[in-house]
Formats: sequence, C-alpha cells, structure tokens
Amino acid sequence: MLRFSKKHNYQGILVCVEGIDGSGKSTQIELLHSYLKQKGVDVILTQWNSSSLISNTTKKAKKKNMLSGRTFSLLHAVDFADRLEGTIKPALKAGFVVLADRYVYTAFARDVARQVDSTWVRNMYGFAIKPDLTFYFDVSPKVSLNRICSNREPKFYEAGMDMKLSNNPYKSYIKFQTKIVEEYKKMVDEYGLIEIDATKSIHEKQLFLRQKVKEVLKINKIILKDDDE
Repeated sequence: MLRFSKKHNYQGILVCVEGIDGSGKSTQIELLHSYLKQKGVDVILTQWNSSSLISNTTKKAKKKNMLSGRTFSLLHAVDFADRLEGTIKPALKAGFVVLADRYVYTAFARDVARQVDSTWVRNMYGFAIKPDLTFYFDVSPKVSLNRICSNREPKFYEAGMDMKLSNNPYKSYIKFQTKIVEEYKKMVDEYGLIEIDATKSIHEKQLFLRQKVKEVLKINKIILKDDDE
C-alpha cells in the first residue's frame, strides 16, 4: 500500500465520492462535473464497475447469483485496473480533473462487509493512485433504503442476500449496508475522507463540494472561467 499512501505527481486532479446507495453521491458528482465544464475545466467522469473489459462478465455472474465475496472482489479489481490504466491515469497526465463515482474505498467497504480479509483487499489495490480529495456521503441504511424504494426494490447483491443475513431483502439490506457503513466510518480517519451529512439539501452539499474542489484547483493553478462565487 506504499504507492497508495503517497501523493501522485500527475498534473491533473483526482476527486472521488463514496457512500452507500441512496446517499446522493452520484447526483453530486454529476452536478460538479457540469459545473466544472461550464467553468472551462478539462474534466471527465468515471464510474465504478464500468469497464467494457469486465462489466458484462460481472453482470452475467450477478444474474446467476454465483459470485462469492472474493470473486466479487477480484472482478471489481480487474475492472478498476482497466479504468485506471486506460482512463484515469492518461487523463491525469494530460492535466484533466478526474471525477470518480466510487473508488477503491468501495471495495474496502463492500468486500470486507462480505467477510473478505481487509488486508488482502487493501493489498490487491496497492497499485491505485491516491486521490487528491475523497468525499464520503454519510447516510443511515434506513434512509438509504427509503430513497431506493421510492423508485425500485433493492437488488440481490445490493441487499447482501448472498450473505444469508435474512430471507427478507429489506431486512437483509439494512443489516448488510450497516456493515458497509461501519467500514466507511473506519476509513474516514484511516484515509482522511471528508465526511458529508448526506441528509442535507442538494444545494448545501454541492456548495461544499465546489468550495473544497476549488481550493485544490487553486493550489494546482487550475483557473475557473468567470468564477464569481
């Protein structure tokens, strides 16, 4: 994990958002993406489990409910490695701001919640680049479930049904996501994640994100066009 503990030397900036489903992190990173584009910043957005190399394989395995905790971990590590080498690093070298909707901390939280050894998971991602900023959107599993259920039912793996915590997907979701939140809480201090109360308004959270990102942009001499905020 030595490489992951050191600041990268690329010209660009890596900003990540983390949190359980329903925390609002995706909405916030998309809003930030739009804002930075409007301000003339070279910026790209990358998402967890989106590599064309492995995503189809993961989807097929999920449909058959055949993934163990360690298999899940390995597949996501391959996906991450492909995006890191093919998208994230080239963009950072070119001086872009890279916004990541989930980063290695997702694996650290979910995989350990699935009883995969914490040290093993962290060592597997030892090749990762340390982000310049990582925001953790803190929300309770109950609030998360209520938000999700306003549009759909919790998915099999999302609810941790593979863990056999409960035959009821809603109860299983609460139990599994509680384990994930516990892991995230540990990482706030371990990795210096910036914790945000995810129950605050969309506007409040976005203003906070922008302020923190602008501070890092200023340090790296990245200028925002027509910035009057």
